[in-house]
Amino acid sequence: MADPTKSQIEHPSAYFVQDRSNQEEMIRLQLQDQLITTSMGGVLPEQPDPASFQRVLDVGSGTGGWLIEVAKAYPTIKLLIGVDVSQKMVDYAKEQAKAQGVGDRVEFHVMNALRTLEFPNAFFDLINQRLGWSWVRVWEWPKLLEEFQRVAQPGGTIRITEGGWMTGNSDAMMKLHHLALEASFYSGHLFIEDQNNSIIDRLPGLLERYGVQHIQTWAHNLTFPAETPQGKIFHEDIQHLFHVALPFMHRWAHVPDDYEVIYQQMLEEAQRPDFVGQWSFLTAWGEHGRSITSETP
Repeated sequence: MADPTKSQIEHPSAYFVQDRSNQEEMIRLQLQDQLITTSMGGVLPEQPDPASFQRVLDVGSGTGGWLIEVAKAYPTIKLLIGVDVSQKMVDYAKEQAKAQGVGDRVEFHVMNALRTLEFPNAFFDLINQRLGWSWVRVWEWPKLLEEFQRVAQPGGTIRITEGGWMTGNSDAMMKLHHLALEASFYSGHLFIEDQNNSIIDRLPGLLERYGVQHIQTWAHNLTFPAETPQGKIFHEDIQHLFHVALPFMHRWAHVPDDYEVIYQQMLEEAQRPDFVGQWSFLTAWGEHGRSITSETP
């Protein structure tokens, strides 16, 4: 079990929004949780018997949305733990778990998964991670996957869902999309420059290389037409996304002087009746294995 007296000092993060107390980012992450979970068909749509899990770990749990929904959907799961590097995210997630009536089974802890997961060996039967590319750099995947293997029970499930930056049929949005890809590559979050799917494409191979067995995948190519409920959430998400990500892009990319003009044009184009937002994901999962190579990804 995690020691709640540890990790009192918040660790530095490679997350693309450096200000972890940013209220706008808190709002965006809640919207994103809702959008992804609903559009992908639920919290664990590909798992044959989610109720059989007894101890669940969510790594990079953010505002806690996914883990809380798992607890609500499967009341037989006895213990659900989320870890995040941000104290503010953890505090908020704890409040949400209590408010939604699952605080007796759901815990959240401040923890830097890129250093170590402060849990015993072979403790969890499901380890989940979603959109880890936003805080994991390409050279950090081996250590992280080795930690997943360490804390997973023999035969336990390791499940990772990855995507990229949002796209859509807006010229302005695509300009910002390519700018975000440039920043993501030069900051170490993507394997290949200007390739949105570079994490998705490598994910099954990474799991296999670092010992996960019987790997399966499920691709999700989601669309969000304007003027639909999901399309409106998508619009709100990108409105926040390309605002809170601007300092990150200034640090790692060549941001044009007319960024604000392009940003406002994107918001206008994304409200047109013919606009369709797009977001691709891949969920890859498999069983805890024992053979771990030392190759670099």
